[in-house]
Amino acid sequence: MTTPPSPQPSPSPQPPESTLAADLDAVRRHTTLLVEHAGALRDVRAPSLCDGWSRAHVLAHVARNAEAIQRLAQWAVDGTARPMYPGGTAGRDAAIEEGAAQAGPASPDDPRPGGLLVDDLAATADALDPHLAALAGPLAVDRVEMRGGLLVPPLALPRLRLREVVFHHVDLDDGFTFAHVEPQMLRAFVDDAATRLGAFDDQPGLRLVSDEGDEWVVGDGALTVQGDRAGLLLWLARRDPRGVTAERALPDLPRGS
Repeated sequence: MTTPPSPQPSPSPQPPESTLAADLDAVRRHTTLLVEHAGALRDVRAPSLCDGWSRAHVLAHVARNAEAIQRLAQWAVDGTARPMYPGGTAGRDAAIEEGAAQAGPASPDDPRPGGLLVDDLAATADALDPHLAALAGPLAVDRVEMRGGLLVPPLALPRLRLREVVFHHVDLDDGFTFAHVEPQMLRAFVDDAATRLGAFDDQPGLRLVSDEGDEWVVGDGALTVQGDRAGLLLWLARRDPRGVTAERALPDLPRGS
């Protein structure tokens, strides 16, 4: 099975400490929504919006990501460097496969076919929370290293975790969509997606226009793509064009953007 690439976050300035409480609140709120929704899934072996991954893979990934972000938060506080994923990409992929294998079959006899996965999801999120909260205190380093070598400021970690939780909730493809995300958070996600896309050498020229009145320009802005924020983000993040329109064929977006 081919693991879908994980877009790497763009380097960003250290967020002001005044935003940490709001970021933590958003992570907690959306984690609760994800855990509740995951617990109600009747078929965790169904395909997700992540190419090659089932819903079980998505849930296993979010759990392992909580552990990964926890390691980086610990590094930020105590100064001891830790790998985001022990064993690198291969170790990460193996852990996700192992987790996904815990999924039970869709059956009326099993009220929780994804029970072990949901328990893992909740437990790892609970374990992460105090480590993210500790970022409000003194920090030993001003950068930590993500998978792939990208250095990010520690106070970006809650926002990176929020992105994982929200995007992969959508990936379950079971009713929760980007349209359910708070408007300002959704706008920030589209901002980030446009910035990521603009960092690629082979970026397409796009003018992204939202129904809410926003506009983003990537490259030379040659092609106008329209839709609401949720539709634009679904296309940018998951290559799903259902919520956008353009005057000619949509371009292929760079892999990993």
